[in-house]
Amino acid sequence: MQKAIGVLTSGGDAPGMNAAVRAVTRAAIRKGYRVIGIQRGYNGLLNGECEELSCRDVSDIIQRGGTILYTARCLEFKEEPYIMKAAEKCKEMNMDGLVVIGGDGSFRGAADLSRLGGIKCIGIPGTIDNDIQCTEYTIGYDTAMNTALEMIDKIRDTSQSHDRCSVVEVMGRHAGWIAVNVATASGAIACLTPEVPVDIEKVAQKINEAHADHKEHFIVVVAEGVEDSEGITKKLQELTGIETRLTVLGHVQRGGMPTVRDRVAASQMGCHAVELISRGISDRVVGMKDNKIIDVDIQEALAMQKPFDEELYRMCDELTF
Repeated sequence: MQKAIGVLTSGGDAPGMNAAVRAVTRAAIRKGYRVIGIQRGYNGLLNGECEELSCRDVSDIIQRGGTILYTARCLEFKEEPYIMKAAEKCKEMNMDGLVVIGGDGSFRGAADLSRLGGIKCIGIPGTIDNDIQCTEYTIGYDTAMNTALEMIDKIRDTSQSHDRCSVVEVMGRHAGWIAVNVATASGAIACLTPEVPVDIEKVAQKINEAHADHKEHFIVVVAEGVEDSEGITKKLQELTGIETRLTVLGHVQRGGMPTVRDRVAASQMGCHAVELISRGISDRVVGMKDNKIIDVDIQEALAMQKPFDEELYRMCDELTF
């Protein structure tokens, strides 16, 4: 039977995942592989929700958000018997390797599948949070930032019309990457992230000083990892006397057409993953460093700590007054 490469998307969806699936499929077919699309992540692998993909199956998906393979989290995959069951499924389909598009949790599953089941696995970082330590960039991050910025610009219109302070919560899980970038790009008066201790009194002081200098409306960007956006909103109104409203952008940031950067990065990473498998290389995570595609050992990738961009945070803070 002709060798196959499997591909799945796991965890939270991210714009650009379809571009990665397309790249994996076409690059693998060009190298003589069959391609098996696995639906709903590791759940689909366990349940046999798999189908062969052709070049035509991935036509006209590069511009679509979400993932045509669907995605899900699979708690069962933390247990060895289920990992071994998945490995048997891969062997039944004559898979030469599996490309896993997702985040840290997805990569841990891939590492276990390789270590315990002997299946060659390559990870591609697909998450809007940009919180994968081994790469400077993750698929979906650019689109999510642009979506958040577009929403903040719209919220500003209402904030300005009502002389209001708008607290806007953006996604990012436990990381403040989206928050600090959109706060800088939107000219927000303050940015609150999990990486920097929150000082509500300092934010209120900045607002009060700007208000005394005839500024009438304000944007405060809060990363979801800070957790208490409602409490922050109430406290700011109490300390400033300015009407303050909270907007939680939520999952709107995960959807939409991927940007050029996400489509290109996803295509590059997908092709590189197939190249690694074709060379017999396993247990790697594809990433980006200095705008070049790299790959690192999957265990090393999971152990890395990603430093926060403190210089950008300081600049954002200095420009808001």
